[in-house]
Amino acid sequence: MTETRATREEQVLERIDRARQRKARVREEHITMAHGAGGKATQTLIEAVFLDAFRNPLLEPLEDGAVFAAGGTRLAFTTDSYVVSPLFFPGGDIGDLAVNGTVNDLAVCGARPLYLSAGFVLEEGFPVEDLRRISASMARAAAAAEVSIVTGDTKVVQRGKADGCYVTTAGVGLLERDAPLGVAHARPGDAVLVSGPIGEHGVTIMLARGELDIEADVTSDTAPLNGLVTALLAAVGGKVRCLRDATRGGVATILNEIARASGVAVVVEEDAVPVRPAVRGACELLGIDPLYVACEGRMVVVVAGDGDGDGDGDGDGDAEGGVADAALAALRSHPLGEGAAIVGRVQDDPPGLVLLKTAFGGTRIVDVLVGDPLPRIC
Repeated sequence: MTETRATREEQVLERIDRARQRKARVREEHITMAHGAGGKATQTLIEAVFLDAFRNPLLEPLEDGAVFAAGGTRLAFTTDSYVVSPLFFPGGDIGDLAVNGTVNDLAVCGARPLYLSAGFVLEEGFPVEDLRRISASMARAAAAAEVSIVTGDTKVVQRGKADGCYVTTAGVGLLERDAPLGVAHARPGDAVLVSGPIGEHGVTIMLARGELDIEADVTSDTAPLNGLVTALLAAVGGKVRCLRDATRGGVATILNEIARASGVAVVVEEDAVPVRPAVRGACELLGIDPLYVACEGRMVVVVAGDGDGDGDGDGDGDAEGGVADAALAALRSHPLGEGAAIVGRVQDDPPGLVLLKTAFGGTRIVDVLVGDPLPRIC
């Protein structure tokens, strides 16, 4: 008896589900570049090594920051390291990238960023003038985001033992709203938005390396998202389910994290995803899907479906409707969200997967890549 197409699809989905249910295990004996690229190799490393060693209730959700209470005050705390190459690129440098990245991790937790730390690992022979330039850039970025760099550390390693300059930043922010945000909160019927055109940072870095004979008018989108988040939360408040800044692994990786953590399917319309022509053209020449290319000033937003305005997921919410439209209008009212778009919806089946409805009328699975075609982008 001939297998039907539906049966074959069911078997594929079952195999994918079985593979995802296996306990994470690092098979490699040594760290590879893929382990730092934000894809499957990174996720496996985090789950099999770090989460296994440090497991606790604050770490386990694997959000962009830890949310906790101290003395009756709710705070968010995050940390990140920056090893971008080159250090200076169109639209930014490692300095403002470090500040904006940490500010954004706090902002998508729903927190108001307050204070940052900055640690520098400098290579012997690194130009002092470049360090001044990076520090000035960090100061400007901190002022723009209304945060202060209040503590830090400096280490110097021997020539050839680093790559000029690495920066590590940590940050703390104040949580001023009660409704929790997280990748596990998406529900069928929810709307999925992105705050602007995607892929600009990753493409900028690749072209700035000068390894490819490609010219394109592209600059990094690095920017602080806290003002944009504030505008969104003021407009739709507790109807926001999840916020994530789409850095390593791009929008595709974020959507997969949401689908897996919430046990839902995320269905995206390819034609609805905003991509600037220069970025799309560069991605086509490189053979890369823009969905996987990093951003540093864009976020993925999931808001309650119009039939569940009260945000509890039971479908009996208020009747005002238009939650997604209100969220879109709020994003577009801010300079960093002018190119925002509703790109898809959440449904209940097939759970844990991201599906892309292509421009040609087909549907394909958008999985997480093992590594990243653009290493060292942040």
